[in-house]
Amino acid sequence: MGVPALNSNDRPAERRFSHPLRRREFLRAGLAGFASLSLPELLRQRAAAESNGAKRTALILVWLPGGHSHIETYDPKPKAPSEYRGPYNPIATDVPGLDLCELLPQHAKLADKFSILRSVVHSGFCHQQGTHQLLTGHPVLELKLKPDDPDLFSIANHLRGNPTRDLPNYVGVPPVNYSGAAYLGPAFEPFGVFGDPNLPTFEVPNIGLMPDAVGRLRSRIDLRRDFDSFRREVDQRQLMRAFDTFEEQAWNVLTGSATKAAFDIGQEDPQTRDRYGRNTWGQRMLMCRRLVEAGVDLVTTQCDGALCGRVGNWDDHAVNHNCFEAMKYRCQFFDQAVAALISDLHERGLSDRVLLVVTGEFGRTPKINYQPSTGEGIGSAPAGTTQPGRDHWPSATSILFSGGGLRGGQVIGSTDPRGEYVTERRTTTWDFLATLYRHLGIDAEDVQLRNFAGRPVPIMQGGRAIPELVRA
Repeated sequence: MGVPALNSNDRPAERRFSHPLRRREFLRAGLAGFASLSLPELLRQRAAAESNGAKRTALILVWLPGGHSHIETYDPKPKAPSEYRGPYNPIATDVPGLDLCELLPQHAKLADKFSILRSVVHSGFCHQQGTHQLLTGHPVLELKLKPDDPDLFSIANHLRGNPTRDLPNYVGVPPVNYSGAAYLGPAFEPFGVFGDPNLPTFEVPNIGLMPDAVGRLRSRIDLRRDFDSFRREVDQRQLMRAFDTFEEQAWNVLTGSATKAAFDIGQEDPQTRDRYGRNTWGQRMLMCRRLVEAGVDLVTTQCDGALCGRVGNWDDHAVNHNCFEAMKYRCQFFDQAVAALISDLHERGLSDRVLLVVTGEFGRTPKINYQPSTGEGIGSAPAGTTQPGRDHWPSATSILFSGGGLRGGQVIGSTDPRGEYVTERRTTTWDFLATLYRHLGIDAEDVQLRNFAGRPVPIMQGGRAIPELVRA
């Protein structure tokens, strides 16, 4: 059952939409991500959804910042001319007809547990545009660090969040670059987890506080409650209930044992940690599994940093990387971690509740270009050396889906023999988002939100869920 639409016609107009609050209507108490206020009406909507048996499905996004080459991952083109094909061959998987690049041998062993969508198209040629288009649906062409419209994760957090839970509803391990809650406000941004969970000294700050810190925090909250004038103003707006609920969740997250246990990756069996890979990406993905298993609904992570090669991302222009050497280096870690996550979700009985999505903001140019390197490092020759690269290519993006109660072993859509353009089942960003909203039980076609100007904005402006990627 989906979350009830917020614009139902049987309610007064002022209650049809979520209203972001002005700065003076919330208190900054140092509880980042949880101190913002929300209308009691929104809380009642959430409570009604829970009491009516709405299924708490979950979503994990593994993000490849910079944009992955579809040809060196999920859409190999062995018959393309040499200036397109690259040095790597396709390999057969355990699903006849579903071939992958040879750099993903562990993926190939469990292709019956995932599906590949090869036909996503948008117009965002730069990283900001590509991220904003894919995660918000809007065809933005400006270069902005944060979107003007909230991304799917922030909207889902807004509509599905349960402020009485001990755990945050939306966690970024770490958050996706260029994403954001926009006019929904900071309460619906992710709880950010930074640092390297592979390090023995890793910990998530501000959870499981020591007794003296708990006492200081409680004193601050009690002090806030002594501000009678503030309370009267808030009560007049009928917002006190919302504030207290978010405050309660912040308190639980900061002091509760459930949150601390969920983030404590050291509780995992050493063999499980080895299975994911004793590196940043492997342990991030293991933490994602721990979080959804503990009850978190929305989790994102990134494959970035040193394991990508010299410039720390998948942006394989020739000036940054020898695209083939960079892919060969990073895919050993990527292949192991994603394969372990897919297997683990299925083996632990989480694959019905949890949908895993693996993608970056776009593909890479099928035609190889050659430019002088700007610096030596992993995946890159010394400065001045001419090396191959692939540039941004939003005309063909391949995305992996696993779990969510869906049938695996599917290939949806196709591109031409060079991998340049979609030839079958062209898929828009709205189609992609509609599919994810459907999994999350959100009737996205019926939901509108008010932006900063107070104008109602539908969260979907076209598109339909992809039938093969929707549970029966």
